[in-house]
Amino acid sequence: MGRKAAEQRFEGFGRGVVEFFEGLEDVQDGCLSGSHQEIDNAKTYWNDHLELYRDHVRRPMEALLAELEPEFAPGFGRGKVFRPHRDVRFSNDKSPYKTHCGAVIEPGRGGGAYYVEVSAAGLLVAGGCFHTESDQLARFRTAVDTSIHGERLRALLDGLVRQDWEIAGETLRSRPRGVAADHPRLDLLRHRTLYAFRAWEPEDVLHERSCLDRVRESWAALRELNQWCADHIGVSEKKRR
Repeated sequence: MGRKAAEQRFEGFGRGVVEFFEGLEDVQDGCLSGSHQEIDNAKTYWNDHLELYRDHVRRPMEALLAELEPEFAPGFGRGKVFRPHRDVRFSNDKSPYKTHCGAVIEPGRGGGAYYVEVSAAGLLVAGGCFHTESDQLARFRTAVDTSIHGERLRALLDGLVRQDWEIAGETLRSRPRGVAADHPRLDLLRHRTLYAFRAWEPEDVLHERSCLDRVRESWAALRELNQWCADHIGVSEKKRR
């Protein structure tokens, strides 16, 4: 995050943010087939609307993150705004750009995260474990198998559900090897990733400073879940692939 972004005050996302992403989605619909013409159309749209993206999407997101870092990053992780380009090397979908802008504060993938995203669908806030390498998954299952840590996780998730958060993540269809069919936390042990999220459709708050309060309050509600992930999953010791 640059000095300019850190000095910028967040006043909401620009009025053109939803329109920008709706247009991007429209021109990228044909990219799934890998059509060179459709991909070129997407790149043309991006270049033609680059200043709109910068002013209404990217800079506000950088400012939002800069204001929240002093509260959520110390002792936990670092903040970053994700790049807009997709990695299409191993994907059937060849659309070159993400149809959202996301930012995160995290210690490393999997060990807890404060996440925020803006798109044509509005605002999304999430936290928890979004990725696991084998060593992280082993630590997660060991913690969940232990009554004190496993039940603590369940209590945290139940509390978030009562506050209208949704719980999601990648899960196994069957139980993990060696886990009894009657394990009291089998539902949690089936998870490979586990996170909570909540979303708001586009509304005036998205374009106002009060959007900062919405994200701040949501991240505060995720603090204990993220600490559980940091304590019991942690950052992978394996090299990123």
